[in-house]
Amino acid sequence: MKCVELTQRIIGVFYEVYNELGFGFLESVYQKSMMLALEQVGLRVAPKRPIAVWFRGANVGNFAGDLVVEDCVFVELKGVRALDSAHEAQLLNYLRATTIEVGLLLNFGPKPQVKRLAFDNVRKTGLRAAELCCRTDDGATPTSEEEAAADDADERRLG
Repeated sequence: MKCVELTQRIIGVFYEVYNELGFGFLESVYQKSMMLALEQVGLRVAPKRPIAVWFRGANVGNFAGDLVVEDCVFVELKGVRALDSAHEAQLLNYLRATTIEVGLLLNFGPKPQVKRLAFDNVRKTGLRAAELCCRTDDGATPTSEEEAAADDADERRLG
């Protein structure tokens, strides 16, 4: 799993914000709160960063994900009763269109929900290997032990 440490930190901040605000606010309130809380723990956060979508060498549109953290993880926020496959497809398309390989789908619903999605750059048409991102803080690729520990931590946190 890529960006293990970073995604764990983001998920931890999500639960802090959820515990303070709960369910029922507009998505824009959660976005501003997440941005503030992530910056307070020392992370770089870009809100609504415009991203070009390329198809066969042509720019066919633009989109803006809710948050990009450390230029490495898309964070898509929702405030709905439950996540569905359309929400996952939206985040997967963001990942497919960029060199960012990891995304978090965070729902501030009646019950907090977290989904982690990944789309390897090697599977993306037209991206060069040199454009890869999502390394650990020391610049190394996460090891399988780190990946397993992150999976175990997520399972414990989500029940």
